[in-house]
Amino acid sequence: MERDTFRIVDAKPRSVWEVLAKNKYTLDYYQREYLWETKHMQQFIGDLTEKFLESYKPTHTRSEVKDYGGYFLGPIIINSKDGQMSIVDGQQRLTSLTLLLIYLHHLQEDSPNPVPIDQLIFSEKYGEKSFNLNIEDRKDCMKSLLESGEYRLPSGNDPVDESVSSILERYGEIQDFFPTEIDGIALPYFIDWLTEKVSFVEIFTFSEEDAYTIFEAMNDRGLQLSPSDMLKGYVLAKSPRAERSDLNEIWREQKSKLSEIVDSRYLNEEFNEFFRAFLRAKYAVTIRQGREGAENEDFEKIGTRFHQWFRENEKDVIGLNKSQDFANFIKRDVPFYLDIYRKIIHYQDNFYPEFESIYNINERGLAFSIFYPFLMAPITIDDDVDTIDKKLRLASAYLEFFVVFRAVNYKGYYQSSIRYTMYSLTKEIRNKNVKELAEIFKDRVSKMEYNLDKVNELVLHGQNKNFIRFLLAKMTAHLEKASGLSYQFVDYLRGKFDIEHIMPANYYENHQSEFEDEEEFMDYRNSLGGLLLLPFSFNRSYGAMPYEQKVEHYFGQNLLAKSLNSKCYENNPAFLRYITNVKLPFKSYPHFEKASVDQRQDLYEEILREIYNPRVFSEIA
Repeated sequence: MERDTFRIVDAKPRSVWEVLAKNKYTLDYYQREYLWETKHMQQFIGDLTEKFLESYKPTHTRSEVKDYGGYFLGPIIINSKDGQMSIVDGQQRLTSLTLLLIYLHHLQEDSPNPVPIDQLIFSEKYGEKSFNLNIEDRKDCMKSLLESGEYRLPSGNDPVDESVSSILERYGEIQDFFPTEIDGIALPYFIDWLTEKVSFVEIFTFSEEDAYTIFEAMNDRGLQLSPSDMLKGYVLAKSPRAERSDLNEIWREQKSKLSEIVDSRYLNEEFNEFFRAFLRAKYAVTIRQGREGAENEDFEKIGTRFHQWFRENEKDVIGLNKSQDFANFIKRDVPFYLDIYRKIIHYQDNFYPEFESIYNINERGLAFSIFYPFLMAPITIDDDVDTIDKKLRLASAYLEFFVVFRAVNYKGYYQSSIRYTMYSLTKEIRNKNVKELAEIFKDRVSKMEYNLDKVNELVLHGQNKNFIRFLLAKMTAHLEKASGLSYQFVDYLRGKFDIEHIMPANYYENHQSEFEDEEEFMDYRNSLGGLLLLPFSFNRSYGAMPYEQKVEHYFGQNLLAKSLNSKCYENNPAFLRYITNVKLPFKSYPHFEKASVDQRQDLYEEILREIYNPRVFSEIA
């Protein structure tokens, strides 16, 4: 009997709602661990939110979302096996989508009319939650993220599942990548759009053999030429014939260097990203205007088909006129700027105090498409190592000022909202020397639309917890370094520390007269000035104690916590000398009340002004 070919595969477009609502998926053995990196989650969130914001207007009604432009997340392969649906290809996207849905679930917790999305994440029977992506090794982590938004990895020497570790890191980053512009008003519109207007092509197979055949065909990219491959072919063809073999080997060696910093699976992708950053940094002149119907310009064309843009601009923009110019492009320009690119990636992934700002702008989630070209733009091929390092430090310091100042003012810095401003500045700083850079950045900081004036209005909430933690880590580490102690910024940022509320949760019960109502108390309790970073163990042991008891234990912690205790001001000459010289209004508090929060809020603002002082550009230069 002939095989029923109509039963081999069924391919249909499916919305997110249709794919996930009340469906259960297991993970097929074809699928690897969940290994998305920061850049993949950043692009995923950025692409979705920017596509939504292209259509969204505050004046719209929710029913108008049905007319918004859609977004395609690509194909997924599902195999029906033993009565279960198994993911053959697509678990990276489906896992990331589930993490985003969990994040959106928490964003709606205080909404009087939340959009029901629970059934896209889990179903419940007899009081037990069962996740729609039903993967046993991840159950505890996903359950904890859904219930509390947090999960602590097991302590000690117990092995940590690689997928669980990646899930935890990527979930923590969503908060930084998700734009503040999609606020309480826009949020239900975005959720409607995400669930109904974002789609996959679901390829449904009815045998493992067919599933694997399709999976293999879709993932075998050996015959596909990447943009960098096409660029290589063109540049080699324009180079002297006698040098082509050696130039081809140089190209291959340069590409292979990236395997030192990225997984081999992403080597082609990373090499393409290098050329996008390099060509934007050094040669792009124009950028698409923000008006409706505007056409793509240099920056956009490089982002999509840089090999074609290169051919169209080789003479007038890049300056390649003779055959030897093309050879030098491979022998000199590519190796030099690829080394800069590798250096930036190394510093973004590994903390070095001298290059802390590169680490921080990556940590804060600034788009790679913005900060790679920005950091590379001022560097010239004749710069020595010291000059290169200074230029990297100056440019990254400016970017840290930029993202911190915007975040303090509850302004996002996702790509579409800042692209024109940042790409224009990228052109302005191109090939500038160290002194010129320092002056440009000092001038720009002094004229920034947003600054630190609203620090005293910062209140901890679900969408800014990572940023508040970042500020507390910066202040704590800065104060200790300035007082002659070691600089432990990354330990505070990444280590086993909790955000501690100085006022215990039950303070209001006995001090109602201090506040207009409980809502005002909660605002004060969550104010930046009412917070510290302390070890997990401290929070569990002492967090609920009255302040008068906790303050004795604060003395054994970091210097910012110690400063609440009067003993911190005894026999502590380096600390006292620093706060006197800088005129920081430190004082101890036998009791911590509403007025105390206001005073600490002012103190924290002064510390941050000391950290983010424009003189840093002169000091670097």
